[in-house]
Amino acid sequence: MTDDSEKGGHSLWGGRFSAKPRALMAAINASIGFDKRLAGEDIAGSRAHAAMLAATGIIAATDEQEIQVGLTLIEGEIAAGTFPFRDEFEDIHMNVEARLAELIGPVAGRLHTARSRNDQVALDFRLWVRAACERCAGALRALQRSLVEKADAHAESLMPGFTHLQSAQPITFGHHLMAYVEMFSRDAGRFDDARARMNECPLGAAALAGTAFPIDREMTARALGFDRPTANSLDSVAARDFALEALAAATICATHLSRLAEEIVLWTSPRFGFVALSDAFTTGSSIMPQKRNPDAAELVRAKTGRVLGALVALATVMKALPLAYGKDMQEDKVPAFEAFDALELSLAAMTGMIDDMEPRVAAMAAAAGTAHATATDLADWLVRTLNMPFRQAHHVSGAAVKRAEALGCDLARLPIEELMALEPRITRSVYAVLAPAASVASRQSLGGTAPSQVRAQIARWKETL
Repeated sequence: MTDDSEKGGHSLWGGRFSAKPRALMAAINASIGFDKRLAGEDIAGSRAHAAMLAATGIIAATDEQEIQVGLTLIEGEIAAGTFPFRDEFEDIHMNVEARLAELIGPVAGRLHTARSRNDQVALDFRLWVRAACERCAGALRALQRSLVEKADAHAESLMPGFTHLQSAQPITFGHHLMAYVEMFSRDAGRFDDARARMNECPLGAAALAGTAFPIDREMTARALGFDRPTANSLDSVAARDFALEALAAATICATHLSRLAEEIVLWTSPRFGFVALSDAFTTGSSIMPQKRNPDAAELVRAKTGRVLGALVALATVMKALPLAYGKDMQEDKVPAFEAFDALELSLAAMTGMIDDMEPRVAAMAAAAGTAHATATDLADWLVRTLNMPFRQAHHVSGAAVKRAEALGCDLARLPIEELMALEPRITRSVYAVLAPAASVASRQSLGGTAPSQVRAQIARWKETL
């Protein structure tokens, strides 16, 4: 503690309190252990606030110059790892202010004119979340580029498409990867939308009611890259929906990453054998020398729980808080920090895995022709060629699958006599649609798996990205 707090009050709280906090209260109250991550945002906000105070004549220009010099010194100390973070000052805001006073003297006390820690923390946290959204959107676009490049190399590589994890219809590996390009595009859009909605500056709301000083909130908003100041001082300090929205976007993104991670886990297993990952993204077993475990994919899959947990945690903190600020809101930062740390790491790992991934084209193609995957093509041929109602064609195709299973052969190798026994009008031309490559090539509808359609998607995304 400082000399002032030993005598009775906290040196930065002022004269209201006559007894120092007990150790337990100090421990639960302090947030410097985690909110020191906001140091850069805190200094940026203080710079903008000091410049505005001087521009409006609230403080002298010479005072502002001293404050700016002191903030530069603090910025350097933080960058060098020599800044004296102290629990006695509770949080990053009071740590910076206390250090500023040590460096430039009483002039430092003018910096907090016309602001409160309430609007200060609302600003710092909003700046941090805004930057996290920007980083995630950028990382998603890097991941999309990797997926597009891999898809371009495999626009014609056959693989089985699944529903219910059962072989459904043949598709191409490129088409499968491009599905995730679309998903991650929506994820990036959600981060962009969240950033746009949160881009209002709460600085100047003070504790909750605004201030009597003639501040210029437009000036500080512009200086900090915001579109405008927030419109209501109560809402300015009470709102954390910007963080909730960002965490919701993060949760959806993590869910999409988890789905792709699960597929990589399946594809790399010997039972599938569709892709291989190098040593860079796999690990071995402590007792089984043959193992190559897709640990990176499994950890990406697992980190979804951390991101979702952060969303639930913050929603629970905020669910019943009256306006305006409550100390409960100190619990907003750790979940957000942990969630975005996990998500950014997952995005980087997934991008690396996609670049590293080596598709086993022959194994995928062989699997594409199993499990009677062209049964739908037979039904479609009956509709197109024989003008058969689809429900009847579906019945005939199902009967053909049953007969192929009884004979122990694939549908594409079922003898013509067997097919004609089910429908006499069937001709040998039907075999042209029963090969997996023919099935894939026929799916020419917009967004379909035909290589021509996949290449059109790839070309569009290459131009977009």
